[in-house]
Formats: sequence, C-alpha cells, structure tokens
Amino acid sequence: MSSLKFGTSGLRGLVSDLAGWPSYAYSLAFLRYLGVAEIVCGRRALLVGRDLRSSSPEIAGLVLAAAEAGGFEPVDCGALPTPALALAALEHRAPAIMVTGSHIPDDRNGLKFYLPTGEIGKADEAGILEAFLALREDDLLEFEALAEWKRPAVSFDATTPYVERYAAFFGPHALEGLTVGIYQHSSVARDILVDVLAKLGARTITYGRSESFIPVDTEAHRPEDIALLREWAGEGRCDAFVSTDGDADRPLVADAAGHVLRGDVIGLLTARHLGLSTIVTPVTSSSAIERSGIASSVRRTKVGSPFVIAGMEEGGRAGEAGIVGFEANGGLLLGSDIELFGRWLAALPTRDSVLPILAVLAEIAATQKTLSAIVDGLEAGFTAAHRLKEVEATASGPFLARLAEDEAYRRAFFRPVDDVEDVNRVDGVRTTLASGETVHYRASGNAPELRCYVEAASEEAATRLLEWGLGAAQAALDRS
Repeated sequence: MSSLKFGTSGLRGLVSDLAGWPSYAYSLAFLRYLGVAEIVCGRRALLVGRDLRSSSPEIAGLVLAAAEAGGFEPVDCGALPTPALALAALEHRAPAIMVTGSHIPDDRNGLKFYLPTGEIGKADEAGILEAFLALREDDLLEFEALAEWKRPAVSFDATTPYVERYAAFFGPHALEGLTVGIYQHSSVARDILVDVLAKLGARTITYGRSESFIPVDTEAHRPEDIALLREWAGEGRCDAFVSTDGDADRPLVADAAGHVLRGDVIGLLTARHLGLSTIVTPVTSSSAIERSGIASSVRRTKVGSPFVIAGMEEGGRAGEAGIVGFEANGGLLLGSDIELFGRWLAALPTRDSVLPILAVLAEIAATQKTLSAIVDGLEAGFTAAHRLKEVEATASGPFLARLAEDEAYRRAFFRPVDDVEDVNRVDGVRTTLASGETVHYRASGNAPELRCYVEAASEEAATRLLEWGLGAAQAALDRS
C-alpha cells in the first residue's frame, strides 16, 4: 500500500513512496494529461520549483527528467515559494510542478501541479491519475535506463518578479517605522521576507534560522514555536513577528507579545486593508467572517484551495467584485485585480503568504495602532485548533461517518459539554452546541491526522473545549 494520494494541496506521501519512479511517473502523467486536455503551452516548457526539505532536490531532478521525456523544455526555478512559481506559470502561460510537502514532516514530500491557467482542480486530479495508470512498460524501461539525469536544465529567476510585485504595489514607505521579527526556520521564503520588508521601509530582525527542515504548521501551532515567539517577544524590540510554512503559501503573524493571529483574522485584516468585499472561505473559518461586516458577500466552501478557487470563480460569474479567498490556515488567494492608492495588483488565485503578511503590517503602519489593538477591534471571538497525529483514514473515516449519521451517538458523544443544536457536513462534521460554541472534526487531506477546530466565547473556554474535543475523539478512536 502506497501512502501517496491527492489531498487539498496536491499529491503527498512518504518520501520512500514518492522518490524514484513515482515522482518521475506522476510528472510524466501530468504532462501527458496536458496534451489530452489540449491545453496550449506557448513555450512548451515545464517550470519546476522546490522547497528546502532534504528530499526536494533529488525529486526535483526526477521531475525535470520527466519533463524532457515528455517533450517539454525542463526549466529549473530552484528553491522558491510556491506562489512565486504559480505567478511565473500564469505570466508565462506554462505548466509548473512544485516539489513540496508544505508543513508536513521531512520524511514526507509532495508534488503540486499547476496548469498554464492556474491550480489544478478535482477533475484534473482524476485526469492525472488516469494518465498515470495508462503509463506503458516503455516508460518504465526508459526511466530505469536513466541512471542519473545529468543534462543541466534551463535556469529561470521567478523569485525577483514575485518580490517586485509587492514592492511596487505597497511602495517604499508602506512599513516605515516598523520593526519586524522574522522567524526564518526552514521556510523557503526566509530571505525573501527580509528583502521585501526592507524594500517597504521596515527594519527586520531575524530569528531561528535552521539548516534542517522544521515542520512549522500555521494552523496547528507546535508548542516549541509558540515558546520561541514568546521568548523573542520578551526582548521588546519588535512590533510584530512573521513567518511562513515550509513552501511559503501560508503566513504566520504574531503581535508584539508573541500572540499568534488566527488565519481567518489575518484574512479579515487583509480584506479590510485592501478594500475587498467578497470573501470565500471554508467552513473551518469562524463565524467572525460574517459578524465583522467587512465583506458584503461571504461564500463558504469545503477545506482546500481547489474548493476556494471554485467559490471565487462562482462569485466572479455572479458579478461580485473585490474577491478574496482565505483558509483557516491563513493562506490567501487573490481572486480579483485590485487598486490601492493608484497602484494595481493583478489577481493571484493560489495560496500566498506574503500578501497577507504585508497587508497586516501595512495596517499597523497606516493606523499607528498596535497589532493587538487592531485585532481586539475586530471582536473576532476565540477559536482553537489542533490535531491527533497518526490517525489513518481507516480510523477517522468511520468515526466521522458515525458522528455525522448516528444522531443518538452524536447526542451521547457531546452530552458531557452541551446539547447539539445543529450539524454541518460540508467538510467533516461541524457541530454547533446550544451555547453557540462549535466543535468541528475533519480528516486532514495532507497527512494521517484528525483535526479538531473549536469556537467559544472566551480564550479559556476555547482551550477547554479543544482539550475535551481532542480527548473525546481519541477515546472514541481507541474504543473502535
């Protein structure tokens, strides 16, 4: 049994299952799918990027070799943020593959596929799988004859246009007077953040650079990352702290005290700062999205950028303007071209970390308020989220199905905390209790994990509810 599967962010699995033939074969299948789908690639080039995890260079070499075997010019973009590669793919009307496992541990990796028109959707995943299953014995023999791919690929700088995109839009004085701490760890954007913040006038202080991969998750924060942020905040030198996950498509923002902002709060602040009026977001984002009044239209989706993109496209067809999508993990997708102070920014409908980071920091500079005061002004309520690790789909699936379909079981499960008021089954099982608190369980699309999200009236209540939610789920799984 292979661990490889398509989730919310491309093909993911153990390095031991992905390296070698699978990386080559899935890349070749993607390129053959492009031909079947009759997608025109002007330069007939494949752009390839990677993150900084230990297995990514080798896998990227296999992807480049598959490009040549598939009749495409292999173009090596090196280590760069996923949104930077996506931007280059859109601008040059070329397909792209990003080698990244995002925030998951170093023993795992993945491939994220981009069409010349943007991210692949669920129908494209099915087409790639069909092309993969249709690979011939000749393809395997050609791969086995490839002892090592030695032909140098064409190199291409896709990072500079990405940095200049934001430097030109925000301008050289947007962050003047701010001192920003950058948690660099193993983020592929660690040096880009220093560069772009400096171009916008901020002073930066770097922390925590690592040459080994650190699986920073911007949604389920590791206790050690929280402790580091609080330690650095104790120095009293920074107005805010910023970071990203491994491939820089999800932001991490913390205030001067080291308190990390929720992803939906980052999204709300970005929408307000940029004047965006249509918000598309999954059911995992809190009810503060509607309550804030920032958007005139809110569309709720399943978790995952393909679903958010589909929601943004529906909004566009309905004539809605100022479209932005974001997830509870903070990844922000810009669905409309926007103008601010006479400067234009083109849409980038893929998850990005740099735009929301800059928008939040620019809000601090523009309002001359502390970030904590700005967040308090939103009255966004309190949420918490975490996960149970090493929970395979064979265990999480039956648990979620029973919770969704068996009313008596559901009432008994939640009886220790409250009566059940409502159930949402759009993605996993989101239960609203009589008190208005919510508990949402869903299986991760990227790793063998069961995630739990809660919303409550206070931070203390949210913490207690999350602890109960994780414990109750673990007990139910242990009994099954």
